[in-house]
Amino acid sequence: MDLRVSGHGLREEEIDAVAMAVTAVVVSTMGGMSSSLSDMLTQLRKRRALLQRIAEAPDCVATCEAVVQLCAALSSGVFPRRTPRWWIKRQTGGTWEDLRLCDDATDEYYRQKLRMSLAMFRQIVAACATYVEKKVTHYRMPLPVEQVIAFALYRWASGETYESDTSAFGIGRATGLQAVCDVTSVLLQAYPDAIKWPVGRRRAQILRAFRDKGFPNCFGAIDCTHIYIDKPLGAPSHNYYDRKQRFSVQAQVVVDLDLRILDVHIGYPGSVHDVCVLHNSQLWRRAEAGELFDAPPENLPHGVVARGYLLAGRGFG
Repeated sequence: MDLRVSGHGLREEEIDAVAMAVTAVVVSTMGGMSSSLSDMLTQLRKRRALLQRIAEAPDCVATCEAVVQLCAALSSGVFPRRTPRWWIKRQTGGTWEDLRLCDDATDEYYRQKLRMSLAMFRQIVAACATYVEKKVTHYRMPLPVEQVIAFALYRWASGETYESDTSAFGIGRATGLQAVCDVTSVLLQAYPDAIKWPVGRRRAQILRAFRDKGFPNCFGAIDCTHIYIDKPLGAPSHNYYDRKQRFSVQAQVVVDLDLRILDVHIGYPGSVHDVCVLHNSQLWRRAEAGELFDAPPENLPHGVVARGYLLAGRGFG
């Protein structure tokens, strides 16, 4: 400021600049009106009077008084102050909105929610997009392909109920049920050979890895797990009541040393023994036909000669 002009006052253009700045602050606060009509009118009167004083400020003293009055008004609640943005924890629209964000934590969030990296998710979306994408109708716009696939993957990864899952993705329960069915069918079409018995180079790698662990001619490990379900309708419920006193179906899974799934057999009631599931599976029939274990004969402990086998727990004994 130039104190040589007009004594110790401000120049005319400086007074106008201060007045305009204060006016801008006052006008920007007019968005926080009270819902009550009487309160709104009272606040408008106070703001009008303050704006009048600012507009009529003839010199530096009056302008400074207007600034002081504005600060007093802000502190007394006439003009509500907004909470600084850095004080507010950002709230998003749920799991799907968080997955759509692109920041430093995105990949970690995908691993936490979908049990895979962002790159793997995008690869699945690219492979399944042509199967999942639906046409626009006169009644609604179809959900984005990414959202449908993400919901199904999250449902399988979390195991939560459809009610909690669908709300986190902004879709209805019926839509969520249909999405899981659609994505299941699509994955089988897009990845027809994802689950298969190892052949060629992969087979040799598996046999060598198990041999290094002390299990020559071993092709993998087998076990059964229970998938818990609601009490089934129209079926003898005691068949599905397992030893842990819950309703379930059996899932027989074969994996290699890297936990890659080689074979799956699902559907038998939870009360069925593991050995019974094995003897009624396609895996057992293929093994008996000689389609699975074709390695050169190997002498195992206790005089056993085998061309291949699977490691199993005591439940298969």
